[in-house]
Amino acid sequence: MPTLGEIETLTKSWADAQDSLVETIQGLEDAVESLRRQYLPALKRQVAIAAERKAQLRAAIEDARTLFTRPKTLVIHGVKVGYEKGKEEVIIEDEDLTVVLLEKHFPEQKDLYIKTKKTVKKRAVKDLSELELKSIAVTVTDPGDIVVIKSMDSQIKKYVDKLLKERDEDLAAEEAA
Repeated sequence: MPTLGEIETLTKSWADAQDSLVETIQGLEDAVESLRRQYLPALKRQVAIAAERKAQLRAAIEDARTLFTRPKTLVIHGVKVGYEKGKEEVIIEDEDLTVVLLEKHFPEQKDLYIKTKKTVKKRAVKDLSELELKSIAVTVTDPGDIVVIKSMDSQIKKYVDKLLKERDEDLAAEEAA
C-alpha cells in the first residue's frame, strides 16, 4: 500500500503535468488571439463585401424573375441561383392557449395534436423503500466512495468553453454572410 508521502509525490507529479498543459494552452490562446487581431480587419471587410454582393445578386434575381421559370434554378460558378418553393412554417404565438383550444375543439384527437412527455422524477423516487423501488422496476445504486482527481484550476474548462463559444460565433457570422 502506498504511503501518504508517495501519494503526495504522485499528486505533485500530476499537478505539474496539469500546470504544463495550462501553460501550453495559454501559449496557444495567445497565438490564436494574435492571429485573430491580425486577420480580423480583413475578415470584417470581406464579410461586408460578400454581404453587399449577395444583396446585389438577390436584387438582380428578383428583377429577372422571368429567367427562372423553367428551370427555376441554375448552377452558375458552383452557386445555385433562382427560385425554389419556400418551406412553410407553423407559427404559434401562445402555445399554452393553442393547447387549451386544441383540447376544447378536438378532445378525441388531442393526442394527435399535443405532445405529452412524461418522465420520472429521479430525486423523488430514490427515497422510496427497496420494496417500492422493486415494484416500479427501479434500482438505486450506492457507488460508495470513488476516486477523485480534479484540478482546482478551471483553466482547461475555460478553454473548452471559449472554443465552443467561438465556434458558435463563427457559425452565426457565416449565417449572416
